[in-house]
Amino acid sequence: MSITRKVVYFAAAIAFAGSVTATGTLSATAATQACGTQCISIFSKELGTYKQPGVVEDVFAGSGTVGQPVILNQGSTFDTSEDLVPTGGHVVSDFYRSGMVSADVNARYGSLKAAQLEYAPEGKRTGLCIGLAKVAYENEELTLQPCTVPALTVWIIDTTDSPTTAAAGYFPIVNASTTDLTRPYVMNLSQAEVANHTTLHVYVAQLQFQGPDKTPTDRQLWGAHFGVLTP
Repeated sequence: MSITRKVVYFAAAIAFAGSVTATGTLSATAATQACGTQCISIFSKELGTYKQPGVVEDVFAGSGTVGQPVILNQGSTFDTSEDLVPTGGHVVSDFYRSGMVSADVNARYGSLKAAQLEYAPEGKRTGLCIGLAKVAYENEELTLQPCTVPALTVWIIDTTDSPTTAAAGYFPIVNASTTDLTRPYVMNLSQAEVANHTTLHVYVAQLQFQGPDKTPTDRQLWGAHFGVLTP
């Protein structure tokens, strides 16, 4: 799959659940057959690539309960805890009109793609989405929360803060509850957990840049695969 097609697929699938099926030769698997083409698998640039995503976002122990942690786990076509469905608006302004994001967030990100990621084991929706328990703060852990909760369960594909990596299909993903629009709170992977080979929880942290071109660190960049992927 070309890089251009990856970017198009990523944006489209985030915005329109079930409207896109990934194609091409891939070496890893994620999302069950039952969830199928409507599912999305989020992976970290720190640990994977579009060809080999490796570990993907996963609801810990597969428990569909409020407050259940979100981790990274090896992609598997048999693991229903990895079945996530993008739902909601197409862009941030859609969420603003439905009262799910603030006017400030809409003013900053209104035209960008956004979605909620609903836990749907075997394609069965739970009404619980990946989100935060409170307004975003440093090192707050991602957990399952009711999809009806404003801002905390809405995620923004932040191409504007990282145009170079966006061209290659990798993006910071901003939580819509962020109150700092200069250094927003984005999905973040703990380097300590990676180094110590412990369970990989996903957190939010303020967006960090490195180098003269101000590129975000790999642990704050994410990609996505769609549907059931086969070797």
